[in-house]
Amino acid sequence: MNKIKIFIELTRLDKPIGFMLLFWPCLWGLTLAFNQAGEFRLFIKYIILFFVGSVLMRSAGCIFNDIVDKDFDKKVDRTKNRPIPSGRISTQKSFMYIILLCFIALIILIQFNFLTIVLGLLSIPFAFSYPYMKRITYWPQLFLGLTFNWGILMGWTAFIGEISLEPILLYIAAIFWTLGYDTIYGFQDINDDEIIGVKSTSIKFKENYKIFIGLCYFICVLFLIILGFLEGNKIYYFTFLTFPVMHLFYQMTRLERNNSNSCLILFKSNNFFAFLVFLTLMATNI
Repeated sequence: MNKIKIFIELTRLDKPIGFMLLFWPCLWGLTLAFNQAGEFRLFIKYIILFFVGSVLMRSAGCIFNDIVDKDFDKKVDRTKNRPIPSGRISTQKSFMYIILLCFIALIILIQFNFLTIVLGLLSIPFAFSYPYMKRITYWPQLFLGLTFNWGILMGWTAFIGEISLEPILLYIAAIFWTLGYDTIYGFQDINDDEIIGVKSTSIKFKENYKIFIGLCYFICVLFLIILGFLEGNKIYYFTFLTFPVMHLFYQMTRLERNNSNSCLILFKSNNFFAFLVFLTLMATNI
C-alpha cells in the first residue's frame, strides 16, 4: 500500500487537474473534427483513448519533472515532500516508471492514423524538455502552452487525417489560455523561485500581472471568436461562447497575486472553463 501511495503521489493521480488540463485540448480537437466527420461511435472511442493517453503522459511528465527538479524541489515548501526530493523513491526506479508509462502510451498511439502517430512522437521532445525551460527563459509557461495543447492537432488529425486552419486557430487560443492560467499557478511559488533562481512569467510580470494575464485571455478569446466564423452554426457557437468568456472575466476580478490559496482555486477553475469551451464547440451540432 505504501508503494501504491508513493506511485500516486509521484504521478499526481491524486491531483486530476493536471491530466484534465492535458485532456481537454485533446477533446476540443476531437470535437472540432467530429463537427465535420460526424462519426459518433468513433468519437467516443477516440475520447477514451485520448483520455487514457493524457493520464499516462501527464504521469510520465510529472515523474520526469520531479527527477530534473529534485534539487530545486527540496528548497520549496510546496514541493519538498514529494517522493523523489524527500528520498522515498530512487531516481532509478522513477525512470522505470517513466519507461513503462510511455510504452503503454505508445500502444495507445499506434491505434491512430499515420499523421496522428507522427504528431504524437513529435510531442515527446516538447514534453521532456519543458522542465529545463525554467532554467533558461522567463517563458516556460509559453513552452508549456505549446506542449499541453498539442492534443488539439492530434485530435483533429485522428478524424480528418490532415491539418487545417480550424485546429491551428484553436491551438493558438489554447496556448494563450495556458500562458495565463499557468502564470496564475506560478504565483504560489514565486518567493521561493526568486530565491533559487527559477524563471517564469509569474516573476517577469509580477508588477503588471493583471495586464499580462488579461492580455493572454483576450488573445485566447479573440482566436475563439475568429474560429467561430468558420463554424457551421454561428448563432449557437457565439451564444455558448459567452459563458467561457464570462468565466475568464470572473478569474480576472478575483485574481490576487499574493493570495496563494486564491491563485490555486482560480487555476483549478480552468477545468470548468475548458468544459465550457467544449460545450461551445459541441453547440455547432445543435
